[in-house]
Amino acid sequence: MSQVASPSSSALPASRAGAWLLATRPRTLVAGAVPVLVGTALAAHQNTARALPALAALLGAVLIQIGTNLVNDYYDFKKGADRERVGEARVTSAGLIAPEQVLAAAGFTALLAVGVGLYLASVGGWPIVAIGVASLLAGFAYTGGPFPLGYHGLGDLFVFVFFGLVAVGGTYFVQAGTLSLTALAAAIPVGTIGTAIIVVNNLRDRESDAKVGKRTLAVRFGEAFTRAEYVTLLALAFATPVVLVALGAARPFALLPLVSAPLAIAPLKLVLREKGRPLDRGLALTARLQAAFGVLFALGLWL
Repeated sequence: MSQVASPSSSALPASRAGAWLLATRPRTLVAGAVPVLVGTALAAHQNTARALPALAALLGAVLIQIGTNLVNDYYDFKKGADRERVGEARVTSAGLIAPEQVLAAAGFTALLAVGVGLYLASVGGWPIVAIGVASLLAGFAYTGGPFPLGYHGLGDLFVFVFFGLVAVGGTYFVQAGTLSLTALAAAIPVGTIGTAIIVVNNLRDRESDAKVGKRTLAVRFGEAFTRAEYVTLLALAFATPVVLVALGAARPFALLPLVSAPLAIAPLKLVLREKGRPLDRGLALTARLQAAFGVLFALGLWL
């Protein structure tokens, strides 16, 4: 049986409400919000934005993110992946909330997401049903099920696809009623920066993950590969707006996210130089970059 891990560097919450808030991992929720913002901005530029579907897409994306976080909390504890955790504390491994309650909360969150999905399906039809089902199943399969994606080096691909291509494309589709190549291209930087967050996480946890058989790409290919992956992902993110404008697929306003480039310097330095616990700050700084880039990119696509 998995043992309770010692508290991480993050201070543990003193209240039950604080523990549940920690379980949702609030700083990760930007990964669910940014794709919806970008997809909606592109629809607004084309005069096809719809407020209720956009808000429902945002709620659904955040619920799926929370559900995925809760499932990860439960299954990482059961598999022993949090025994030597160096990052933010997990509520199950820290003994704050019973594992069964965390799993039940994940199920309840999934039901709420299904409720939102039913409305979106009434707007967007069967493609939205397919997206919703695939997103829920993938969120569970990230650490759960017989072939957990995160344990077999597929976590990076999962994030890029579902928090990039699917989230941006689905948000755009449910408002515009169609899917365009521009929408998919706009999803690339959203997905790559979102994936960069996972890369920092996996670099930080590489040694502890290896001990429990969690074969992330960082474990499989080592630190040099992981650092190169991080640099490549950020480079792709900043190159995408330039390519879109150069090809005439977006107006020059789409270059606005380049203003956020200085925010990439600090996390880049940390990723290239550090390992272990200092990379916690790299995670936070990469999430900040994602938020800034996403807001500016959305604004640029809308103008």
